[in-house]
Amino acid sequence: MGQRRPDAGPDVECDAGGLLLSPLSARAQDKAPAAPAEVRQLWPTPHLQGQARLRFIGLHIYDIRLWLQEPLRGGAWAQQPLALEIAYARNLDGLKIAERSLTEMQRGGPIDEATSARWLAEMKRLFPNVKGGDRITGVFQPGQAAAFLHNGRPLGEVRDARFAQAFSASGWLRTAPSPRCASNCWVRHEQPQCGRAERRPPNR
Repeated sequence: MGQRRPDAGPDVECDAGGLLLSPLSARAQDKAPAAPAEVRQLWPTPHLQGQARLRFIGLHIYDIRLWLQEPLRGGAWAQQPLALEIAYARNLDGLKIAERSLTEMQRGGPIDEATSARWLAEMKRLFPNVKGGDRITGVFQPGQAAAFLHNGRPLGEVRDARFAQAFSASGWLRTAPSPRCASNCWVRHEQPQCGRAERRPPNR
């Protein structure tokens, strides 16, 4: 994302195209929906580690939620299985979803041109067009693969450990209390932990 909106608070970042991603308030987190069925099949009581909302010139585009088996305490986030749920608020083209996903992955660090092209081709192959109310969930196993589901139905997987790590890192970046903090923590392979002290945990 990059540029900071002049009137934005410390937990909001946007890019020149008008896209704005901000963590949801504590009140919104308290009202967060239950984990989708595909996540509950992985872990009976998944933990909502973080969530955020993407807007474009004020329009709600999607909510993104990061699910773990249990709360993560410590810095070994890159070794943790996770599920990244994106709940769409409006219709979007699958090719555009793939392109935006690659952009988010590139925020975590440089990706060479050949690898970017290969990953983009994989995501274009997998990601469908979505309607408002649809969701795409990515399930990531460290050092193995990333599997994707559309409304709970399998789409396929990318068996590339580096891809899985980069996509899961984009989840941490997009759902951390402070995007700038998350970016710094990604470089150190640590769990993003900074943000407003008064924010309550998503799950009680």
